[in-house]
Amino acid sequence: MKHFAPATQRNRDPILEVLRRVLPAQGLVLELASGSGEHVVHFASHLRGLTWQPTDVDPVAIASIEAWVHESGLENIQPPILLDATSATPPITKADAVLCINMIHISPFEACIGLMRCAAAILPSGGTLVTYGPYKIDGAHTAPSNAAFDANLKARDPRWGVRDVSEVSSAAAEHGLTLVERVAMPANNFTLVFRRA
Repeated sequence: MKHFAPATQRNRDPILEVLRRVLPAQGLVLELASGSGEHVVHFASHLRGLTWQPTDVDPVAIASIEAWVHESGLENIQPPILLDATSATPPITKADAVLCINMIHISPFEACIGLMRCAAAILPSGGTLVTYGPYKIDGAHTAPSNAAFDANLKARDPRWGVRDVSEVSSAAAEHGLTLVERVAMPANNFTLVFRRA
């Protein structure tokens, strides 16, 4: 059954603009926390030279991804894989890029660490990791709405919350990934681009 994430309609094209610049023209992209599946179908339809591997921790999301992919008819999307980002074992042995949208704040920080560990294990030297979501800058929220969202997340689960860019980049650095670009996005979000050493 297809699920719909309203924010996808607003952010998919701005994210796509960044992906066009930073992803290779060909290769395999592993997406962690693919959610409804709307993003991967949109990106795969515009970046046909890339093969996309969606994943998610939630079986309901996996079913939604399957439904979106089936309806799209796209042949450059692999069947989704059930994956917990905190897992020590990547679902594949190598990829040319890794993508993660709106996961880091809606999960324990161990999921962010798992994302970095996974990217370090499967990316080639110079390979790209792209993350998207709300972030704090130097300990401060970038908008009152983000502060309210952060409070809401922590009320739902104390392990969740809007992370600071420095916190995420430090976790990346521990796994040989360097933050090379921070792109301001609509609705007070950012896309972060990391490269593997």
